[in-house]
Amino acid sequence: MSLIYLDNAATTPLADAVRQAMEPYFGAFYGNPSSVHRAGREARAAVERAREQTARAIGADPSEILFTSGGTEADNTAIIGTALAHREQGRHIVTTSIEHHAVLHTCQFLQTLGFDVTYVAPQADGRIRVQDVVDALRDDTILVSVMMVNNETGAIQPIAEIGRVTRERGIKFHTDAVQAAGLLELDVAQLGVDLLSLSGHKLHGPKGVGALYVHKKARITPFQHGGSQERDRRAGTENLPGIVGFGTAIAAAVAQREQKLAHIAELRDVMMTTLARELDNLHVNSPVDGLPAILNVTFAGVAGEALLMNLDMQGIAASAGSACTAGSIQPSHVLLAMGLAPEQVKSAIRFSFSGHNTREEVEAAAQKTVAIVQRLRR
Repeated sequence: MSLIYLDNAATTPLADAVRQAMEPYFGAFYGNPSSVHRAGREARAAVERAREQTARAIGADPSEILFTSGGTEADNTAIIGTALAHREQGRHIVTTSIEHHAVLHTCQFLQTLGFDVTYVAPQADGRIRVQDVVDALRDDTILVSVMMVNNETGAIQPIAEIGRVTRERGIKFHTDAVQAAGLLELDVAQLGVDLLSLSGHKLHGPKGVGALYVHKKARITPFQHGGSQERDRRAGTENLPGIVGFGTAIAAAVAQREQKLAHIAELRDVMMTTLARELDNLHVNSPVDGLPAILNVTFAGVAGEALLMNLDMQGIAASAGSACTAGSIQPSHVLLAMGLAPEQVKSAIRFSFSGHNTREEVEAAAQKTVAIVQRLRR
């Protein structure tokens, strides 16, 4: 049975071109980028090429790109680093109640250190109102962190509008753009952000590598020590093959963005049209104008775990929410914050698409989903 993989918000398959670009750096080119001999210089040149590719993809300067071990470390570095660097100016942070746990848990950690955090709630469609963020700001606010695309619903947040407010008030602004990269246009100047997080494995790159954009005038305090790598902002020998793969992946994603987005939108429509035609008592939790790569649906009267298990037995990979909370007995914090009842949340499934999926795959998955839901309801 061939796998129909519809969990691309959790991770994406490695692109062939990315694998090919990485292979030499597992073998012939194994130097340490910090070494001054020829092997080290070759490795350093590869890292800097990837840095330029990443910077070009988001409209930044290469010096503003900091490579990390992934999106989680990028979020931690942005939030903790900014908080520590600006704690003499204030100790108040504003974020939202629907962030990825890489942001929520980091903010909760800072609360144990004496920082005060305000969690802005979304509207029923999963979007954050700019005015609600503005109302949460105080004289001692030093940082705002709002994700660009929600990883469970695909809701796109008004980042540029929030960025204009934070710039006017001199408050640092971070966005987790992990789900947006490669599908939405990212220009850090237009967005008005000071820090932006990226992850390799969400855009057909390797796992274990990510990047953080840090505006040249933004100050962060490093919390990983032991070397002068990444311009003294992140100690540790660079993940050479991973960084090469990341640069290749993000460059390809940007080049193919419009074509991929149109294809993914078609896939989402195929899935949604079939489900709506064949089943009643559906509640779509993803906004109509959200990122089409993510479709979150509540199937009333069906336990989400049972549906996922049956889908898996039919060779279909989907999820009940963030991969980072898989196995948790707690219902989705995102859907609860949107006002869904616990029983609705426990019946919710997330399908997430990529450019690697085909229309035929999605049509087959939709029909199998309908048959399983009908059987479970009976």
